Formats: sequence, structure tokens, C-alpha cells
Amino acid sequence: MVIVSSYPIAVIMCIITMICWGSWANTQKLSSKEWRFQLFYWDYAAGVLILSLILATTMGSIGSAGRSFFTDLIQGSSASFGSALLGGIIFNLSNILLVAAIDIAGMAVAFPIGVGLALVIGVITNYIATPVGNPFLLFLESP
Repeated sequence: MVIVSSYPIAVIMCIITMICWGSWANTQKLSSKEWRFQLFYWDYAAGVLILSLILATTMGSIGSAGRSFFTDLIQGSSASFGSALLGGIIFNLSNILLVAAIDIAGMAVAFPIGVGLALVIGVITNYIATPVGNPFLLFLESP
């Protein structure tokens, strides 16, 4: 596996990652206006999946440090693969719903509601699964 061992290269990779965070929305604006945003996201997600598989089989399997991609893949259990698949499905479905809500209600309405719901549901679900921390501070409501 390829491991970044240089601090400057790691910082450059982080900057490239930050530039690419909103790339699916930006590339849709550069493409045709007749292409619906929701459908464009499906194509973009498929492209990211294909590119990640290509990078996993190339950069994830060469180099002298660490295990190869296929060695790591064999060690995974079916429950782990199922959890990863379910997480990816939920993530992409939530993105599609957020994009549809932005298309209908606008960014100023849909984004705070979507992110707020995700934050509240995530905190409650994680606290129910592992009740760690002070619940008074965790669920404190400001006036």
C-alpha cells in the first residue's frame, strides 16, 4: 500500500481533499443544465465508486509498507461488509434527499433542516448505543 511519509505531501493531499469536497455540485454546474441534479449525483457516485476501486487495486496494492488491499479485504467479516454497504446506501440516499430538498426549498431552508436533523438524530442514536458522557451537558437546551 502507498503510505504518505512526508509531512508537506500530506498537507498538499489534505488541501486537494478540501478542494474536492463540493466537487459533485461544482461539476454539475459545469455540465449541461438539462441534466437533473439528483440524476447527476447518481452518476457522480458511480464514478467515485469506480475510481476508488481502481485506486484500491493499484495504489492500495503496491508499495513496500503495510498490507495490500486484497489482504485487508480478505480479513473483513461479512458483517463488516454489510455495515459498510448499509452505511454507503444511507449516506447516498440522504445526499439525494438533501439535493431534492435544496431543489424544492432552496439552500437556506433545506440545508439547516437536513444537517440539524442529522445532528440531533446522530447524537441521540450514538448516546443510546453507548451512553458515555454527561447527558445533562449533551442534551442541554439553550433558552
